[in-house]
Amino acid sequence: MTFLNPAILFGLIATSIPIILHFINLRKLKKVEFSTLLFLKQLQKSRIRKIKIKQWLLLLLRILIIVFLVFAFARPTLKNASFSKGAAKTTAVFLIDNTFSMSVVTNSGSYFNISKQIAKNLLNNFNAKDEIIILPFVNNTGIEIKPSSNFDIVRKTIDELQLSYQTNTLNNVLTRASQILYESKNLNKEIYILTDLQKDRIYNSPAEIMNLSHLLKNVNIYLIDVHEKEIKNLGIEDFKVNNQIYEKNKNISFSSVIKNYSNTKATNVVVSLFMNGKRSAQQSINLNPYESQIVNFETTLIDTGLVTATVELEDDDIVYDNKCYTALYVPSNIKILILTDYNDDAKFIKLALLNQNGNLFQITEKDLSTISSTKLEDFDAVFIIGSNKISDKEKLKKYIENGGAVTIMPGSNSSLESLKSLYKYLNLSEPINFSGNLNSFDSFTLFNKVELEHPLFENLFEDKSKVKVESPEIYYYLKTQTGSTGRIIISLIDNSPFLSEYKIGNGRVLNFNISPTLSWSNFPLKSLFAPLINKIVFYMSSKIKYEQNHHAGDELVVNIQSRESNLIKVINPKNIEEFINTDSLINKNYLSYNKTDLAGVYKFYSNQKLIDYFSVNHDAKESVAEYEPANKFKEYLERIGFKGNFANVTPDKDYTRIINQTRYGVELWKYFLIFAFIITILEMFISKNSKKDMIEN
Repeated sequence: MTFLNPAILFGLIATSIPIILHFINLRKLKKVEFSTLLFLKQLQKSRIRKIKIKQWLLLLLRILIIVFLVFAFARPTLKNASFSKGAAKTTAVFLIDNTFSMSVVTNSGSYFNISKQIAKNLLNNFNAKDEIIILPFVNNTGIEIKPSSNFDIVRKTIDELQLSYQTNTLNNVLTRASQILYESKNLNKEIYILTDLQKDRIYNSPAEIMNLSHLLKNVNIYLIDVHEKEIKNLGIEDFKVNNQIYEKNKNISFSSVIKNYSNTKATNVVVSLFMNGKRSAQQSINLNPYESQIVNFETTLIDTGLVTATVELEDDDIVYDNKCYTALYVPSNIKILILTDYNDDAKFIKLALLNQNGNLFQITEKDLSTISSTKLEDFDAVFIIGSNKISDKEKLKKYIENGGAVTIMPGSNSSLESLKSLYKYLNLSEPINFSGNLNSFDSFTLFNKVELEHPLFENLFEDKSKVKVESPEIYYYLKTQTGSTGRIIISLIDNSPFLSEYKIGNGRVLNFNISPTLSWSNFPLKSLFAPLINKIVFYMSSKIKYEQNHHAGDELVVNIQSRESNLIKVINPKNIEEFINTDSLINKNYLSYNKTDLAGVYKFYSNQKLIDYFSVNHDAKESVAEYEPANKFKEYLERIGFKGNFANVTPDKDYTRIINQTRYGVELWKYFLIFAFIITILEMFISKNSKKDMIEN
């Protein structure tokens, strides 16, 4: 048996009071001789002995009353462990759930603030030399995870915790806590878990569960489940732009997936689309319980540069999942590089670009032999017409792999050998031979199929279902193998490609199998030529982010190939700037960035030039409005091999008492009070009976 308030035991000194009073009363008796003494001597000895026994019994009962009262206030407990362990130093780890499902607000405050207050209250149960570690589910404040016996610092650490857009499993943080406790030399070890016990967030999959029995030996675990109400929550699961070509003053469409995570129907829910913070469109939807719905928006693209698009829901019980972000880059000035074997080969390409968008395009023309000394990253779109003079195929390939876009056409006098070498190096379809005859106006081939669903034909025709593309007359063309990894956009009658697309690394190549000269075809004279060339420029300059699905906490791989200095400026979603020195990455084209705890758009600049950007969103796993039963957590403890004491506590109960019972054992103070009450009644009865005997005698 141990005592939670051992200082009260000093009250046992009070047991001396009835003893002293008893002997004082005996000293007050005086011998008086009088004539009737003979009558007293006739009293029966047994009755005198009976009175003395009752007096001693009363003394004992009064002592016991005091003892039991003192013991009751000293809070005795029963536990298998020894008293020495109860008095030993303790290391306790507080696992505080700060994922955004904890943002639910009740009459007592948010789940998160309730957890923080409970954690601070629990500090009163520890002694000055005990060690406390605060371990949030997501460490987004950069706090150092280490034990502390300074409770003021611990309280400050708790106060500084913030909710996070990131997610984490209880298994991950419990594994970390068990490692910390294993390294502790203190005898008592405890884990306090303050969470809403959200469904499917104990662990992601059974495969990640490890046996932690050797780390959790002699550890007490206390689960404090703070969820207390059925919540209503709608969240955004996905948001993306549908277009692949971005043009100012042209239509652009978006798709968003909205889900009702609650078991009640949601009606007239307003979903809004914002472009650069301005509302552009909105819809009203109804969602049955647990139903998902795709919501499509269409608006006009009126801004250039980096455009942030946001889809937003009305506020509900969880607001962190009511916004989702994406971004697209719309160049206000498109820089075009044309590299040729012979300058005249680019004549019709330049005419098509200048006539359509003379003010928007900046055209630079160079000889193909200068590619090794040309900084390709300075251009939004690159045309290569020819292959004979190409001097640095490796540089071209790296440019494409790092996100560059190139359109390749044979030159008017390109050799089959040079084209084979170039195509092989870039992993394009292997050229077989030239087919047809130059300037053969009486013998030509035509288009077979045109993939009108390709982005190049987006907004090019009013009604694609009624379009019949007029084919040019093609006299001479480069015949390549079919069935490769390339995507054929336009094919010829013999099924060989006329225009195809290849994805290489993070970039792409559009490949024409003809030269843009009149000796190969009359394509430059057709009405399709100029609009298609312009669409190709917009398609190449639209920086498509193929991997947009980044969650808060993910590492971003930033393309710094086009940096102009080694100092990179990062602007996070709160417009806070950070500078990164890349001196150690001189020979590298990528930078790893992991400070992504916020949802929104992250921008990376070099000398005010935007070099990369990413949209980061919440993880929909935290949007779930259901909770796990406590026995599911008990099953998990069995799977990790936990053999220690476990207590499931709810904040609306006396969690301090329950924790102390688990820590020290079952408290006996109630029983001692009952014993004291019973003995008091017995003492009153015997005392009354004893006085009666004295009177009768």
